[in-house]
Amino acid sequence: MVQVLLLSDAPDSALPALELLTHRVRRLPAEAASLTKAPEAAITLLDARESLPHARALCQIIRSAMNAPLVLIVNQAGLAALNESWQADDFVLVDASPGEVDARLRLVAVEEEPAATSSEIRAGGITIDEATYTATINGRLLNLTFKEFELLKHLALYPGQVFTRDRLLHEVWGYDYFGGTRTVDVHIRRLRAKLGADHESLIGTVRNVGYRLVVAGTAPLEGDSASAEADIVAESS
Repeated sequence: MVQVLLLSDAPDSALPALELLTHRVRRLPAEAASLTKAPEAAITLLDARESLPHARALCQIIRSAMNAPLVLIVNQAGLAALNESWQADDFVLVDASPGEVDARLRLVAVEEEPAATSSEIRAGGITIDEATYTATINGRLLNLTFKEFELLKHLALYPGQVFTRDRLLHEVWGYDYFGGTRTVDVHIRRLRAKLGADHESLIGTVRNVGYRLVVAGTAPLEGDSASAEADIVAESS
């Protein structure tokens, strides 16, 4: 989770995918006066979709006033105007998927603070290190693909919370992914296989709803199961 300062004058959501992530976001107007009252942030996001000259001038002011990495939000048409004079660390397109936005923010944060302590997520014996993209179960390293890692991380961030297949598809794969929800079922089965017989029940199937990470203290739900049979019924319903 990263503290983000978003500078934007637009009435709409400057970066829709950002609202689906867990980063803490403080929004202020895109003007120099905002910098005097801006909270401490790990990353500054500047909405550069509209007035490019204004955004470019504000970039230079931000650079002189703040040390946090600067990321621009731009439209496809605005890419041609970007160059080194903007002094930005990176840019992200307004229609980027949640996965891409998250990756870009974390990359600039890591580059800016290489000595920072790695962020770990722990739940039910699972330890996820976001800095090194590694996951372990009771100390045993799990050989996960990128999407398996992202799916497990998402479940571990909210232990006990039930996610529908559609929601997992959108939040892990992104809105620009056109595959069906069966993709989620396939990755869940692979995750359970890699967790092993002793730990596969950590990922529970809530029949006709979706999946959740089951940890100690998690209250059982009707239809809660981690069996392959439950998945087959759920997929065909």
